This record gives sequence, structure tokens and C-alpha cells, in this order.
Amino acid sequence: MSASSSQAHANPAKLIVVLSIAPAIGLGICRFAYALVLPDMRDSLGWTYSMAGFMNTINAAGYLAGALAAHAVSRRLGLINTIKASAAACVLSLVVSALSGDVILFSAARLVSGIAAALSFITGGALAANIAEAQSDRKAFYLSLFYLGPAAGILVSGIVAPLLLGLFGPGSWRIVWAGLAAVSLAMTSLLPTLRMTEPKFVLGTAISRFRIAPIAAYLTGYGLFGAGYIAYMTFMIAYVRNAGGGEWAQSAFWICLGLGAFAQPWVWGSVMAKAGTGRVTALLIAITAIGAVIPLMGNSPLILAISAVIFGNAFFAVVSSTTSFSRLNYPPGAWPKSIATMTVAFSVGQIVGPMVTGAITDAIGSLSCALNISAAVLVAGAVACMIYAAKRQPLLPDSSTENYPPGEARKTS
Repeated sequence: MSASSSQAHANPAKLIVVLSIAPAIGLGICRFAYALVLPDMRDSLGWTYSMAGFMNTINAAGYLAGALAAHAVSRRLGLINTIKASAAACVLSLVVSALSGDVILFSAARLVSGIAAALSFITGGALAANIAEAQSDRKAFYLSLFYLGPAAGILVSGIVAPLLLGLFGPGSWRIVWAGLAAVSLAMTSLLPTLRMTEPKFVLGTAISRFRIAPIAAYLTGYGLFGAGYIAYMTFMIAYVRNAGGGEWAQSAFWICLGLGAFAQPWVWGSVMAKAGTGRVTALLIAITAIGAVIPLMGNSPLILAISAVIFGNAFFAVVSSTTSFSRLNYPPGAWPKSIATMTVAFSVGQIVGPMVTGAITDAIGSLSCALNISAAVLVAGAVACMIYAAKRQPLLPDSSTENYPPGEARKTS
């Protein structure tokens, strides 16, 4: 498929924002709101940190399965129908989460939401890249708008979950999940407005040109990022609570995290145009490591707020940079498979991170240990991406520019 398949739209920003609704629910609410509900669930159900970590591991396993299945599912259903079905599955998983604390049932809900989140993220990312490509300028900025969805989901959950916990008191985790399900259902009402011609790159022959070996170090770095960031996102609310922060302190922390993430297109949008080498990804992972280690300097509200803003601003920008990396290095026909491969690497890290961190925290008895592990793994991820950048070779040595975005093939390969 040639670059001419990218379509111009009358309101590309609005279209990309609507595309972001499904990952807003699947990631910003289904996945990340779990950290807000976790302390109350642990108290009510008697879970260890290992069990708490397992619930995010099973979600990450679903995310991996969704990433592996994304290409086949999108070919059968189409990208747009896949996004709509994924959003519906995420809402259903939130409803099931509200019904029971049974480990098997709750695990099943986490698994389903993980699968659906991956499907919506990969298909939505491919569509957003296609829409952004048709813009004559600020392509990277338009693409980064897609990542406002999960950030918005974090903001919503940061308001809804602590509010309901404060109103209904200990043991109200079921009410929280039900409230989040209701909000998510309302958000899906915008999806019927998603009307656009289905791009053809899912069936493009250029997919066969994507190879993993040349970017192995980059994928390793992204996988380490997945392991490191999820430890912070899983246990930081418990850390704030153990430091004496009540529901409103937890809400303030989560809102700071969401505001940082929401600002990333404006902070990093111009930098994404240079993400093809891997250095931008390495820089952003290093900044998330700084955000993760800041709480070790103290647990005052100011220190925790600074940590949340820095971490939130950088960690979604890392994900955005990998999509830009794919757009800058591969022809459009390879974007779905490239984004899916990135997501697989990310998912493997997410599977390992929560369980290992939870087990070590149980053994040592300190959540500060979780932050140390998170920061160390993130540093390792940044180093791996820098190794790739230092040794990188052209990803497509036979790079005929006909399958590349105009003017970018020679610059980035």
C-alpha cells in the first residue's frame, strides 16, 4: 500500500479523540483504576501483595493475547468494528468486577479487559497514525492526541473512585467498580459518531517486510519499561495510603498523574518527529525512572505531586514515541504489525512486573522496595534503547520511498 492511502478528514483532531475513547476505558479506567480500588479490596478480601499483583499480571496476560490476536481480529471485523466491540467488552468487564470478589471471576474480568484494551489500542493507534499521516504539518502532534484517551481515563477514575470510597466508606469497592462502569458506558455513547472509510493497510503486502531482529534491543527496552512502569502504577496508591494519605490525597495524586499524562502532546509533540532513532524513547523512559524514584526522597504532598506529574507526563509519551518510531521507520502497510509487536514486548514486561514486585514486597514488607525495583528496571530499559540507537542500521535496506510517508524514508532509515 502506498502513502496515498492515508485519508484527509475535515476534523482529524476530533476523529482521533473519538478513537481514543476505547483505550481510555480499557487502559485509563479498567487497568489503572485498579490501583485506586486495590487498598480497599485488599482490606476487604484479605489479599496479599502477591495476589494484588497477580490481578494486574492476568490483565497484562490478556493484553498480550489481544496484541497477538489484533491483526487477525481486525482483518475479520475491520478496525472500526474492533474498536467498538473492544469498548463494549471493557464496560462488561467493569460490570463483572462490581459483582464479586471471587478470585476466578474477578481474574476473568481482568483478563477480558486486558484483551479488549490491547485490541482497541493497536487498531486505534493504526487508524490514528493513518489520519495523522494525511496532515501536511504537525503529524506527530495529531498522533499524540490519541494518547489523551488513557490520560482522560486516569483523570476520570481519579475523581470517581476516591469520591465513592469517601462517600460509602470501607468495603465499598463494588460500588466504585459499578460507578466506573456507568461512566464508561456513558463515554461509549460517542463511538457511534466514528464514521470514516476503512483504510486498506490491514491487508497490505508490506506487512511481510517487517522484521523483529533489527530492533531487538529497542523491543527489549520497551519490555523493561512495561515491567518498570506497571509496578509504580499498581502500588503507588497503596504507598500514598500507607504514608497517611486519605481518599482525597489519593485522588489528588491520581489527578496529578492524569494531568501530567494529559499534557504530554503539548510537551513532547514536537519531539516525536525525531523518535525514529530510539533516543527519544530512551530519554522518556529515563524521565519515568526519575518520577518513580522521587517518592523515596520523602512522602510530603509536594514530593508525591511532583512524582506523579513527572511520571504521568513521561510514561504515556513513551508509548506515543513507539508509535512514532513505527511511523517514521516503516511503510504504512507495516504499521499494524509493528505497533502490535511493540505492544507484545510491552505486555511481556507488564506480565512479569506486578507479580515479581508484589512477591518481593511481601517478602521484605516495604512498598519502598517496589519503587526501587520500578526505577531500576526503567533505567535498564532506557539503556537498552540507547544501545539500539547507537548501533542502529537501516531497517529496510531496500528502501524504495514509494511505501513511505513522503520525505521521511531517507531521513529515518
